Amino acid sequence: MRDDRDDFINLGEIIAVLLEYKWLILAVTFFAVFIGAVVAFVSTPIYRADGLVQVQDSKGPKGGLAALRDVEAVLGENSSVTAELEILRSRMILGRVVERLRLDIRATPDYFPIFGRALARRYNGDQPAAPLLGLGSYAWGGERITVQTLEVPSYLVGLPLTLIAGDNGGFTLYDDQDQPLLDGSVGQPASSADGKTTLFVAELVARPGTHFDLARISQIQAIAALREDLEVRERARQSNVIEAAYSDADRAEAERLLNEVLNAYVRQNVEYRSAEADATLAFLEKQLPELKAQLDTAEAAYNDYRQTRGSVDLTLETQSVLSSIVKVDADVVELQQKRDELRQRFTPEHPQVKAIDSQLGRLRAVRGTLDKDVNRLPDTQQTALRLRRDVEVATALYTNLLNSAQQLRVARAGTVGDVRVIDPAATAPLPVAPRKALILLLSGVLGVLGSLGLVWAIRSLRVVVEDPQTIERELSLPVYATVPDSKDEAVLSRAIARGKTDKGQLLATAHPDDDAMESLRSLRTTLHFALLGAEKGSVLITGPAPGVGKSFISKNLGAVLAQAGKRVMLVDGDLRKGHINKAFGIGRGVGVSDYIMGAASIEQIVKPTGIDNFSLVTTGQIPPNPSELLMHPRFAALLAELEKQCDVLIIDAPPVLAVSDAAIIGRQVGATLLVARAGRHPVRELEQAIKRFDQAGVEVKGFVFNGFDLTRQRHRFGYEGYHYQYKYKA
Repeated sequence: MRDDRDDFINLGEIIAVLLEYKWLILAVTFFAVFIGAVVAFVSTPIYRADGLVQVQDSKGPKGGLAALRDVEAVLGENSSVTAELEILRSRMILGRVVERLRLDIRATPDYFPIFGRALARRYNGDQPAAPLLGLGSYAWGGERITVQTLEVPSYLVGLPLTLIAGDNGGFTLYDDQDQPLLDGSVGQPASSADGKTTLFVAELVARPGTHFDLARISQIQAIAALREDLEVRERARQSNVIEAAYSDADRAEAERLLNEVLNAYVRQNVEYRSAEADATLAFLEKQLPELKAQLDTAEAAYNDYRQTRGSVDLTLETQSVLSSIVKVDADVVELQQKRDELRQRFTPEHPQVKAIDSQLGRLRAVRGTLDKDVNRLPDTQQTALRLRRDVEVATALYTNLLNSAQQLRVARAGTVGDVRVIDPAATAPLPVAPRKALILLLSGVLGVLGSLGLVWAIRSLRVVVEDPQTIERELSLPVYATVPDSKDEAVLSRAIARGKTDKGQLLATAHPDDDAMESLRSLRTTLHFALLGAEKGSVLITGPAPGVGKSFISKNLGAVLAQAGKRVMLVDGDLRKGHINKAFGIGRGVGVSDYIMGAASIEQIVKPTGIDNFSLVTTGQIPPNPSELLMHPRFAALLAELEKQCDVLIIDAPPVLAVSDAAIIGRQVGATLLVARAGRHPVRELEQAIKRFDQAGVEVKGFVFNGFDLTRQRHRFGYEGYHYQYKYKA
């Protein structure tokens, strides 16, 4: 029947796996946090300087000079904040900063990789730090260099150069191929032999032999590097306030660079407005002489006519017509100028252009009417009126143009920009990066996630049997006992292996209340099912591979049976590496191999173990041909004779997949039990062990599941995991 619980995520299983790999998870997480701490330690702190710039709504003249508003159109129009943002990041502005601060020259000490810069940053001495580990070519703290001039041939632009400090302020400059370019001293210009490379070092504080990295980069590269660390944005929508920020590893340098950018931007804005005024003023000053000449010509013609004709006085009617004509002509000239300005930006179909055309049409119509009135005057009056009109119109145009020029001169002298610095650059006392707490937190989170991924990968690749239910489900064989993992047995095994005890000890006698012993007592109860129907009362205990605990099961099962009053005989059938005798403090002496070869009798090979009703037959001398000895008829006779002397005969055999000994012995016993260890075998391995016995004609009765982790299984199976310990401790 299918278990519906398989459809759900088993939280207990997840917890069990996490507990099993807790040390791996902790190790990976600790390593990740350690790497994060190293990164936080060696990362260069980045400081951020910021400032505010206000963009005015218009570029017209400011202040109380209302008369200057007439020239606002000449000086500019409303600015767009978006356009100002692009101007602030343009090569025009940043290029000036690069030239002024010589950002196209890079000069830094050469630090030891990874840790050198961090150690130098934390050095507070007045003199350069002593080199660590004798590495005198690196800078370890306190070194300074200021390069004011560095000119190199075009093929060296952008390539790394090396400056090595010498004695008494001297230095040598090398190219990227470690070839010397020039020698020089601090405070003095230095040049190469061919004159193509020049260098001026204003300051150099370093131990002799210290290396410095120099480079002369192109202006485009310097501008790109400056732009990469520069941030500009509008502070708030439609606020006309621009926030500028610059990030750098040096607090003072970040503030200095940003202030220079803001100042260059303000200077450019003022220069731009001043340049517009200069261009307009130059145009007006070019027109003034022409209008002055026209005025002089008109006045001379009018005076000549009056001298020729005598004094000609205009009537009141004629003077009225003259005034009207002068006004209309002046208006026509002014409107025509406005139309020419608009046509530079708009098409003739634009409403403003069409409105001016309409006004010009009306003025021309009025002028035509006035011309008709003039034509009705006498010839003398007409001529005098025409000449006087020319004088009046020229005078009005010249006067207006002269006034405009004067206003522009005043405006240029008092030109202010449309932008102003509200807050100059200021740097916060703490760096904005790296955020060390965040780095440690993220490294811890990534460590946990990475360790979980590693556990998942291990579990995915490790397809092994973790619980006895898998054996019963996949192999259709019973599991007679599930033996919990015993820490006390591990301690005893290490003591015996290190020779710390000569007498030897069994878990069954040293710790009879251990959970593993309770499980073996359960196996003692169910063992008769394995021997049910068997002609012989002997049991073979083996495993598919070494290290599964078959010898532990054999010797302790024998002790438990003996304690229950059974006569038990344990035979060490591993004629290759048998060592059960050490657990009893008995020497190998004579044993199975000696009896088979006829060198000893049964009475000589059966040895007491110190436990009532429990005897041991050791391997004897390790033979060169164990398989052949086990196939000898005397071995079968030995087992038959030993069965007569005991109630239960237990034979401990080598792993079946390693050698054929277990399959040979299996033909001579009543029941064969395989020992499987939790988390050690894939199902395929157990199947192969059973197949190996089947090929030898031996039937495997069932399994003993060893090394079961009760603590883990409690989390894995919930209440089901408690029944082992509950049963043992009741």
